[in-house]
Amino acid sequence: MRQIDGIVFDKDGTLFDFEATWTPWASQALLTLSKNDRTRAEGLGQAVGFDLTAQKFDPKSIVIAGTPEDIVAEFANLMPEYSETEIVQILNKTAENAPMVETVPLVPYLSGLAQSGLKLGVATNDAEAPARAHLSAVGAVELFDFIVGSDSGYGGKPAAGQLFGFCEVTGIAPERAAMVGDSLHDLMAGKAAGFLRVGVLTGLATREELEPHADVVLDNIGDIPAWLAQQQT
Repeated sequence: MRQIDGIVFDKDGTLFDFEATWTPWASQALLTLSKNDRTRAEGLGQAVGFDLTAQKFDPKSIVIAGTPEDIVAEFANLMPEYSETEIVQILNKTAENAPMVETVPLVPYLSGLAQSGLKLGVATNDAEAPARAHLSAVGAVELFDFIVGSDSGYGGKPAAGQLFGFCEVTGIAPERAAMVGDSLHDLMAGKAAGFLRVGVLTGLATREELEPHADVVLDNIGDIPAWLAQQQT
């Protein structure tokens, strides 16, 4: 069994329920970008895999695991009146105000992990500023030893740079760390870094999709302490 000294969590779909959090954001962002032109907002939604009328993400939506820059690439030709920088700014600003729905009560949960001696990190393809805003909104930002976004200088997932950054900051070897996430991007990053890979079902991916790429798939992050106990006995 492997000793685990550190855990890196994805943010959206892992710490926060994906649909409950990001469906309201997607609607607001699309309407903001389209200046409340609903027909145009619906077209923008189709470009990134979001049905504005049904309030539903396509499981393959670029929003699920992409960076803000990936989303902008889908929008750029549809909104010539905006620069790419302006689109990113609107996406990030509306994201900072997204209503965060925790998958478990995060402060007691993370406090328990930290008190057990684990180092904790967040690696997200969101930008760092909204990520910190989201964690601050639920009182959890200070419980992490490392928080990194796609614009923090470590790259984005599925590459391993963010996870290697966690190892550099905490001094933990990759083989003694775990990556927890709801998407294949998360698990691919974990594999590339040599981390144990824990899939969770609080995003849009199914168990069947995650299992071939994970060491274990759990219902949510609340199941991790019991799983860790099994690993370390």
